[in-house]
Amino acid sequence: MSPIDLFERALRFEPEGAVSAVKRRMTAGSDGWQLATFHVETDADVHADHWEMHPTADEAVCCLTGAMRLYLRPETADEGEYVVTLTAGTAFVVPRGRWHRIELDEPSDIMSIGLRDGTRQEPVMR
Repeated sequence: MSPIDLFERALRFEPEGAVSAVKRRMTAGSDGWQLATFHVETDADVHADHWEMHPTADEAVCCLTGAMRLYLRPETADEGEYVVTLTAGTAFVVPRGRWHRIELDEPSDIMSIGLRDGTRQEPVMR
C-alpha cells in the first residue's frame, strides 16, 4: 500500500465498487469512471485547438489551481460559444454529448471526472 501520484496515474471507479490506480486514458477503451489530474502550462497542453465530446456520460471539469476558460460549442448556427470561467476551487459539469474545449488564463491543475468510452475529438474551425 502506497500513495498514488494523481499527476501520473488515474483512478478508475468500477460499477461493483472497486477503485484502482490505472494509466490515464483520455479516449475510448477505459472502462469505468475515471478521475484524472493534470498540470498544464499552455493551451497546447489542453488541446485548445480541438473540441471534445463524451457521449456516454457527463464530465466534471475541476480547476484545482490557476484559471481557465471552458468553451461549449454552439448547438445551433445562430448561437455563439458559451464560455465558463473556472478559477481555483471551481468546477463545471459538461453535459453528456456536449462538445467542449479549454483555454488557459494561467498555468493550472485540472481534475477531470467522467466516462471515456466513445470520446471524440474534432479540430476547431476558425
